[in-house]
Amino acid sequence: MAMADLYPQIFKRKSIRNYDLTPLEDGVLENIIEEINNLEPLYADIKVDFKIISQNDVNPRMMKKAPHYIAVFSENKEGYKTNVGFMLQQMDLFFSANGLGSCWQGIPKTKKNVLESSNLEFVILMAFGKANIPLHRTSTLEFKRKPLPQITDIRNKGSVGALLEAARLAPSATNSQPWFFKGNSHVIHAYVVKPNIFRAIMLKKYITIDMGIVIYHLKLAAEHFGKTSQIIFDETADENSPHGYEYVASLKIE
Repeated sequence: MAMADLYPQIFKRKSIRNYDLTPLEDGVLENIIEEINNLEPLYADIKVDFKIISQNDVNPRMMKKAPHYIAVFSENKEGYKTNVGFMLQQMDLFFSANGLGSCWQGIPKTKKNVLESSNLEFVILMAFGKANIPLHRTSTLEFKRKPLPQITDIRNKGSVGALLEAARLAPSATNSQPWFFKGNSHVIHAYVVKPNIFRAIMLKKYITIDMGIVIYHLKLAAEHFGKTSQIIFDETADENSPHGYEYVASLKIE
């Protein structure tokens, strides 16, 4: 598995739910472990633990059968689920770039022996393996996503238009796309919807993970276009959150 530019994968990746259940070769798994060990965190001060496990290590309820899963554990502190989303989306795109399928698994949990193998909190699973169906989309028209005007009020998009399009195509739980973006060509502020009482229980776990995914797409796109980017917390952006949304973070672009 060579180092691949992950940016083009944004426009063709899809969630794979049908796998060849034959385990991957040891050499392929070693490359995947190496990639995991080199993931870029959103917040470097949060401890995380990634384990590659088999389908026998996963409770079968709502499980999509795959030969392998990444189980993610994390220290429970502010921003930890956003950090997990940011890191694991790197693997989602890495798999797509290297001929393998993957799929976020929000509901299934690992079996007790795996849960007890880490002193950190279990967060989420990602299934992966060789796909039994076509791996990539052939057109961005295949994505079911909101149009840009529904997720941003940045009108004079200029150079940030391509970054916002990369964000628009990001995956999210039940395709809820819980994000909204404000800003300009120098900074993009990311906000997450406040779930209403009926959706709160289901969405609360996932929407902060989703925000990590979309922030990674923004950063990856910025880097693809040769820009220097930095993720920051902007108090002014926090104070000016759109109605019904909470501030998460900002991408400063130079």
